[in-house]
Amino acid sequence: MHILIVEDDRLIAENLYDFLEACGHQCDFATSLATARNLLEQGGVDALVLDRNLPDGDGLSLARSLRSAGQGLPILILTAKDSLDDKLAGFEAGADDYLAKPFALKEVEARLLALQRRSLPRGDAPPACLGSLSYDPLAQQVRRDGQPLALPPKAIRLLALMLPQPGRLFSRRELELAVWGHEQVSSDNLRSVLHTLRKTLGDGGVEIHNVHGLGYKLLAR
Repeated sequence: MHILIVEDDRLIAENLYDFLEACGHQCDFATSLATARNLLEQGGVDALVLDRNLPDGDGLSLARSLRSAGQGLPILILTAKDSLDDKLAGFEAGADDYLAKPFALKEVEARLLALQRRSLPRGDAPPACLGSLSYDPLAQQVRRDGQPLALPPKAIRLLALMLPQPGRLFSRRELELAVWGHEQVSSDNLRSVLHTLRKTLGDGGVEIHNVHGLGYKLLAR
């Protein structure tokens, strides 16, 4: 997951950055709303961790502008403002979750992963396509050139995560959570699912690319 941390307290930002990167995520951080907007315009961000008390304004103004523009980017407000009215204001501005400081780093990641799962295509979403490959979430069916592919459920769950976001780097942890719901003791389990998927895809114009030490991408050839 590519996470943008908007936080003007450098120690908090660095702790979040280091922890989330160690968990296999890609992170950027901004100390102001202006910098955050510039980074968001570059695209590729999967989730936003947003403080409220920033040098150039309240973080909720950024949440409001994103929602007014029709952007569904998952937003986690992370702030010292912890009253009920503050939390209600956050949700009204478009936040998906609200966590008060002080916080546990593991809880931040758990909440971000939950937001990511909620943002995945639902059963009534249109099919996701890449080249000749498509995934229909309603039927939970993978097709190539319109023909169903015989894939086991674990391989289908992996493709359901990757296909709507071609070119995005997924960590081993993200893929394991999508397939099994929890991390695996051995990386061999994920390798087995990837082997099955690669064998079925063959030379069909779509490949799973291994970025050594970082994760995997789904790419069109």
